[in-house]
Amino acid sequence: MFGLTNKSTEPKQNKKKRSRRSKGPALYNEQQNLGAAKVENAKISTNRKPLRRTKRKSTKLSEGVAKQASHLASNMREAMVKVTKMRRVERRNRETVAIAKTTPAMTLKRLVRPEQVGDLMGRLNRSLNFDLGIDLGTANILIFAKGKGLVLDEPAYIARDDKTGDILALGEAARTMIGRTPKGISVIRPVQAGVIADYDMTEFMLKYFIRSVVPASRLMKTRIIVCVPSGITPVEKRAILEALLRTGAKKTVLIEEPLAAAMGTGLNDADQVGAMVVDVGGGTTDIAVLCDTGVVVSESLRIGGDSFNESIIRYIRRKKRLVIGPLTAEKIKISVGTVDRRAKERTIEVRGRDASSGLPKMVAVNSLEIQRALEAQVMNILEGIKSILEKTPPELVAAINDHGIILTGGGALIDGLDRVITRSVGIASYLVESPRYAVIKGVAKALDEMSQLRDTLDELQ
Repeated sequence: MFGLTNKSTEPKQNKKKRSRRSKGPALYNEQQNLGAAKVENAKISTNRKPLRRTKRKSTKLSEGVAKQASHLASNMREAMVKVTKMRRVERRNRETVAIAKTTPAMTLKRLVRPEQVGDLMGRLNRSLNFDLGIDLGTANILIFAKGKGLVLDEPAYIARDDKTGDILALGEAARTMIGRTPKGISVIRPVQAGVIADYDMTEFMLKYFIRSVVPASRLMKTRIIVCVPSGITPVEKRAILEALLRTGAKKTVLIEEPLAAAMGTGLNDADQVGAMVVDVGGGTTDIAVLCDTGVVVSESLRIGGDSFNESIIRYIRRKKRLVIGPLTAEKIKISVGTVDRRAKERTIEVRGRDASSGLPKMVAVNSLEIQRALEAQVMNILEGIKSILEKTPPELVAAINDHGIILTGGGALIDGLDRVITRSVGIASYLVESPRYAVIKGVAKALDEMSQLRDTLDELQ
């Protein structure tokens, strides 16, 4: 009907199949060739010997590491054995050393100088050390550097802002601010009666003063000797040691003030030492009986220059109706202060505030009035001396009678104290030359034997 037909009656699908069939034998031959090649390669690989080169290398490497590890382990064992032997030897030497050579509070005389002991490395180590001696007093702090002398003499005062806690001044600058500060600023003394009252402020003050005198060198290792009162407790000792260790000290040794004062006066150079030392400081009065092996009997009284000032302030307020401060009381004590009734009378004009009206007022004060104000404090010191003599062995009492009573410390500079003690006790007493620096002189002598002294922290533990 339409009259139209396709020229080729075969479908396209049959053409594609024919083309595939035409290519089929070639693909089949290729697959056969690949299979044969794989079989030949497998045969060659089975006939070829396995490679063991990498395995030999790994085994050799593991054996070398094992040998090195065993060598290191043997070296460590040998080092540990050597260290153990050295510690045993040190322990035995420490146990065999006499107490009088290791404890500073038990000796006055030494026969061997530390410079003559030890090998070259030990002497070199001692030369690199920086030794300091500190007189940690209530009123003043003295620092002595070995090889340099007295490098610091400052009052133990700190001016602090109560709100922020900032430190405004230290030493003499803070002392001049007493009674002249506005509200919110207080001047404190972190050391009271020879012991630490404010730990943080004491640590700051020691760091400030030590770093001002110690050269900033890492080769220098600071070793410190500190004077403490004779009646200090182990807890108070540990507080002082911790404050010093925080300043960076390598070794710290505590020595009693009467012992240091005796060494400063030259008693350790005598053949037979039997004397009594009375050290009147700012906060304490240390009384001790010494012999050639150390301190025999000692006692510490909470009486000193500060208690003298307080007695003067109370007396003038009660008798003269005048209010004065500590600096004025210190000036009165130095100018006309005396403890002897037979002393020559002297007079000074004192200015202050009237206790009743609050207005400025000026009165005259003589030395006999100061003697009455200080009489009770002096009687307590005399009673302490008598009680120590009662506890002293009779042989030493005879030696004390020959040598006399030695007065040291800044508080002993008050007029008439030596005469009063002589009349009351019956034993001659005398004031040494420069009594304020007698303790630090003794510390300077102890610094020569620093290497032989034992660390006080080890003794407390």
